[in-house]
Amino acid sequence: MLRMLTAALALASTIGGAAVAETYEVHMLNKGEAGNMVFEPAALSVSAGDTIKFLATDRGHNAETIKGMIPKGADAFGGKVNEEFEVTLETKGYYAVMCKPHFSMGMVMVIQVGSKAGAPDDFLAGRLPPRAKQRLEEQLSGL
Repeated sequence: MLRMLTAALALASTIGGAAVAETYEVHMLNKGEAGNMVFEPAALSVSAGDTIKFLATDRGHNAETIKGMIPKGADAFGGKVNEEFEVTLETKGYYAVMCKPHFSMGMVMVIQVGSKAGAPDDFLAGRLPPRAKQRLEEQLSGL
């Protein structure tokens, strides 16, 4: 009986210690704590395998990766305007996300997947609207 109990406890601790993927919700908003046309939260640090659920809290928004601003080997993603969608991120690194209709107004966010080694030096090197670049810089400094 004692052996069975010991084996059961060992199995439970092994299973209980396994990593469990999480789901994070991101709201697409006309107005939030950081101003107009924002994602909340504006920056996320997650583990590989975690899921991001983009919620069309206010109408007129979508979420999609910014071309050239995702980790090498990662797949770009994007949802339709006014629709909720989920993406599971497996590739470690930094992802820049925008609301296409409000990109020039600075509606962007950063998702950091895996280790916090820092964004690549050329992460913000592409051509970005000034307000979007400013917000991305702020978000990166907060991770």
